[in-house]
Amino acid sequence: MKIVVIGGTGLIGSKLIRRFTAHGHDAVAAAPNTGVNTLTGEGLDEVLTGADVVVDVSNSPSFEAAAVMEFFTTSTTNVLAAEKKAGVGHHVALSIVGTERLPDNGYFAAKIAQEGLIEGSGVPYSLVHATQFFEFTLGIADAATTGNEVRIAPVKYQPMAGDDVADAVAKTAVGTPLNGRTEIAGPERTQMDDFIRDALALAGDPREVVADVHATYFGSELLDGSLVPEGDAHLGHIRYVDWVKGQAER
Repeated sequence: MKIVVIGGTGLIGSKLIRRFTAHGHDAVAAAPNTGVNTLTGEGLDEVLTGADVVVDVSNSPSFEAAAVMEFFTTSTTNVLAAEKKAGVGHHVALSIVGTERLPDNGYFAAKIAQEGLIEGSGVPYSLVHATQFFEFTLGIADAATTGNEVRIAPVKYQPMAGDDVADAVAKTAVGTPLNGRTEIAGPERTQMDDFIRDALALAGDPREVVADVHATYFGSELLDGSLVPEGDAHLGHIRYVDWVKGQAER
């Protein structure tokens, strides 16, 4: 089948392209650097011609609240309209576990708006809600650092490897539309401060992690269950310590 990946040159998108291609699908990466701009609509009609499935793993270039809302609502509206014209039978979008539990967060609010557009579009769809990716661990620590202290909320945390995310999204994409959501998470649940502390130790980073209930996560304070699945979730198999070893071997 022909599968178009919006954001197909990014972290998860490039992994999806490799997986779909390896399984014999016609996988096409749609991104500004391949001539497709979902904000303006440029190239959308052409790339979606003959497409069976569209997988949207694109991300906003800005995390500022108004900009991210504009990106996800405009981009998604344009993609869905082009899908209807092309007769696409399955729209898959990657979203975030806990979006509805942090409605004051500008990024999460934009993802909620995106999902609302998808749910009301009439195009058969599947939403894949993932926990945070291992790939952003050190960046999260950097954003929470003042001096030598890394202030992290002591809340439940269950991040996952990008490869596990791509496996789950790819499996969903070639299946029957859910017309609902599925949640995916890492194999191990811990506390966020403990996870970051262990991750820095693995990296030989001397910074001190301080548990702080008022520490913010992309601008929002967290409740204990803000970032983990509420019920059953499909779990990845890659542990963080093994992921780090794998990165070192590349």
